[in-house]
Amino acid sequence: MSPTEKTRPTGRDSLRDSVLGGDLIFLLARANALTLAAANAALAQHGLKARSYSVLALAADEARPTQRELAEFLRLDPSQVVALVDGLEQRRLIERQTDPADRRANVLVATDAGRDLFARAQESARAVELGLLATVTPEDHERLAELLRLLAFPD
Repeated sequence: MSPTEKTRPTGRDSLRDSVLGGDLIFLLARANALTLAAANAALAQHGLKARSYSVLALAADEARPTQRELAEFLRLDPSQVVALVDGLEQRRLIERQTDPADRRANVLVATDAGRDLFARAQESARAVELGLLATVTPEDHERLAELLRLLAFPD
């Protein structure tokens, strides 16, 4: 064996130190997978997953989104949004209301039960966020949020 082969990390460390370990696209995808899994695990106690939590959050925030707006904002296929909305509506957590600005469209509004569930689920989501970012300083946390907003909302 050559001297470089003896000092080269093996196993997980070698993968982390590989060319892929420095690839921004890969790092974003891996971070997304890890955070999504942790969020879904924490939200399961509330009968939610990250996507249904997102729909409920926007409805509870009084944003009054249409399903089309949700699909665009969440970057989901409209059929996926229909299934999410139907599921939350069946649980009486949100309701469709006629949009006063466009009577052909419906907006989504959280019910009292939906707002209560969202408040509890939000605590779980925040706990996951704090746990995942435990090694990040508050300044870096804010900077990370700023950078992600730039990527998520380029326009």
